[in-house]
Amino acid sequence: MGTQLISQESISWQKLAPFLDGPIRVRLSPGAKKSIRESNKVLKQILKTERKVYGVNTGFGKLGNVSISVKDLKQLQLNLVRSHSCGIGKPLDLGVTRLMLVLKLMTYAKGYSGVRPKLAQLLVDMLNHDILPIIPRKGSVGASGDLAPLAHMARGMIGEGDVHYQDRIVPAMIALKESNLNPIVLEAKEGLSLVNGTQVSVALGIRALAESYIILKTADITGALTTEASLSTRTVFNPKIHRLKKHKGQVQSATNVYQMLVDSEIVKSHEDCGNIQDPYSIRCIPHVHGSSREVYTNAEKIIDNELNSVSDNPLIFPNGEVMNSGHFHAEPVAQALDTLSIAMAEIGAIAERRINYIMKGIGDRIPMFAAVNPGLESGFMIAQVAAAALASENKTMAHPASIDSISTSAGQEDFVSMAPWAGRKCLRILNNVRAILAIELLTAANVNHRFHKKMSSGKGLVPMMNLLRRHHMLTTDDHPLADDIETINDLIQSGKIVNSVSRRINVL
Repeated sequence: MGTQLISQESISWQKLAPFLDGPIRVRLSPGAKKSIRESNKVLKQILKTERKVYGVNTGFGKLGNVSISVKDLKQLQLNLVRSHSCGIGKPLDLGVTRLMLVLKLMTYAKGYSGVRPKLAQLLVDMLNHDILPIIPRKGSVGASGDLAPLAHMARGMIGEGDVHYQDRIVPAMIALKESNLNPIVLEAKEGLSLVNGTQVSVALGIRALAESYIILKTADITGALTTEASLSTRTVFNPKIHRLKKHKGQVQSATNVYQMLVDSEIVKSHEDCGNIQDPYSIRCIPHVHGSSREVYTNAEKIIDNELNSVSDNPLIFPNGEVMNSGHFHAEPVAQALDTLSIAMAEIGAIAERRINYIMKGIGDRIPMFAAVNPGLESGFMIAQVAAAALASENKTMAHPASIDSISTSAGQEDFVSMAPWAGRKCLRILNNVRAILAIELLTAANVNHRFHKKMSSGKGLVPMMNLLRRHHMLTTDDHPLADDIETINDLIQSGKIVNSVSRRINVL
């Protein structure tokens, strides 16, 4: 396990993705420590004056015009964390929570928050001991910061609420004590700085990017396998055709499918079949998958920009200026995740259509529903129905969250991003898409096993077929398919399907 350096340098989401899977040690760079220290020094100097600073010596939101006396400044920050801890629902997964702490630390490292080095160090220590606050997933509208969930994060830092520590749920105070750490006593602006920001939205975005990355590659694999199994042509994927369109993602997907099907005896077996064109769900794989790849790339750029940004408010500048803005507003992330949801829902939708194409049978070589004895057996009839149900769910969930808004804080915060919901429903869509691809993989692989058994698959698909064979996924009779779908789903999510193919072809 390496160490992730937190500095003022920009990094990609992929550098942070390992935090989704487990603890990674972190440390602050000397430059980051200096910037945090200098920013706190500036805030202390401001506090010696009688300047009114929002959230430092005033109330919050619509109460921003209420002045707070010096003796109540610590209580103000404590009250903020406690009053904002009103999240709802099941906890966020541990990987997302871990990322929230990292992203908050990255904002502090930029040196515009005014917090003490002691607060930043506690975040470092909690990450290094993997002390993760239990954070309800619902309750943020993605503006004024991800207030409720971040407040639950802050509760753990002040020794309140529960945390996940050493594979158990314990009170935060116990976890801190067992790790020889002390809870923080919040000082001026620190409570506000903890709850302000887009860290929840961005953490969900990183999770979505990581899962989409595997799904996009897997979709080309399942598409290639269905192309082969359904006796469709390889010719339409020739990259020289697709270079006539100026879409990089389309060329990449076409190249993937074309290379996976090299030396496929199944494809060669019907070269003179006389069929002129295959259905869109196969012929247009590069156009649909490629478009989704390009939307993914754009979402990746936006989320990378946000995770390297300062999302605090107010901002403490080195020259002593205190400036307010809406950097906590997660509209860019919301729009990125909404477009990603649409793109990934389309991956599932076209995959379901490919499954359906096989269901009606193909010529005299593939019976209806890919059943060996149609009528006596139902084959993959209901597996396709399950895929259809998931694809239909995705059509509803792909409705953009970012075009919704609801006024909060007595009208002061009157236009919000809904980015956390955009992220959560994107992850639900991705779960459905992965299951659809698992069903397509199960169906097409069994078509090959049942009806093309004497012929080899394309060179890119052979190792993947062998992987399925080792997991006993290739069968000839009716049996409950739920466990098979779950097994293949796990193989997709773990990256084993993609890895099996990528060892044979140069792209993906």
